[in-house]
Amino acid sequence: MKRFRLKHSACFTAWLLLPLLLSSAACAQALQPLQPQQQADAPSVAAVTVSGTRNPVDKSYRKMLKGMDLFERLHGMAPAASLRYKFLPRQPGTDMEGILLNIAGDTASIPVPVAADHTFTLPRNEKAWKEDAAVMPNRKANSMTWRTEIRTPGLPAHTRRLGDLRLECRVGMEAGLVSDDSPFIGKLIKLVVGSDAYCDAPDQQYLFFSDHPLFSVSLRAGERREILSLDQLYAGISRHPMPPSELAYCDCQVLLDRTYFLPLGDKSWPDDTLVELEYMEDGVPPSAGAKAESGTDAARETER
Repeated sequence: MKRFRLKHSACFTAWLLLPLLLSSAACAQALQPLQPQQQADAPSVAAVTVSGTRNPVDKSYRKMLKGMDLFERLHGMAPAASLRYKFLPRQPGTDMEGILLNIAGDTASIPVPVAADHTFTLPRNEKAWKEDAAVMPNRKANSMTWRTEIRTPGLPAHTRRLGDLRLECRVGMEAGLVSDDSPFIGKLIKLVVGSDAYCDAPDQQYLFFSDHPLFSVSLRAGERREILSLDQLYAGISRHPMPPSELAYCDCQVLLDRTYFLPLGDKSWPDDTLVELEYMEDGVPPSAGAKAESGTDAARETER
């Protein structure tokens, strides 16, 4: 996700109300770690018990399970898809091979396999839940970023489904995967905006990452087709250049040429809308419908 700006209405309101928020018991409670919840919902699974140490790169096991729960509740948005979590590089030179991942609590330690595409799923474990465990890879803090991976199978190459991506945003926010905003602004946003409200907001800026450097992104629903503006690519730097001091808070640092925003809250685009990705290396649009007749390249530049 791109950095949050105070011009956004929710964040601006939070800024104005900051003294009240910080002095209220409700705010203090909101900034505390999640308290233990009912354990009946978490199935009992045997745990390997070894001592472990938390690392600043970790994520909350409970929050990531909450993301899984939200995915199940909203599965209708992506009925044929499954949920995986994914690692992406954040710093230059990050070694993305051979990542070891562990769920580490006070006594519980559960290894989690990471696939070759850097994705993984989490098991439900009662001991890890009770101990408010961390999900911890063996990489330095800020060297990687986290995202959800929700993909409907059988789609054409270079193509994503809008409903899948809408659900990726909601689950990612619910799971606490946001890692590119300053700690101060991040906590403030959590007090004011929920995952559903944020992802549906017209000015949301949840960053998606493509597999390769992008040339263009277009939406297609039936006969309707729209090419996203340049401002919606490359973390919006054509409109709001990021100095190094701000880029440090964006998990797009080494993937700027793969990032894009989507109009997630625009319900005129149904969940079955296809998001067509044209890569720099391709030299041609991703589908026959996107291939141009004479003059399309000029038209694309005009639409941008």
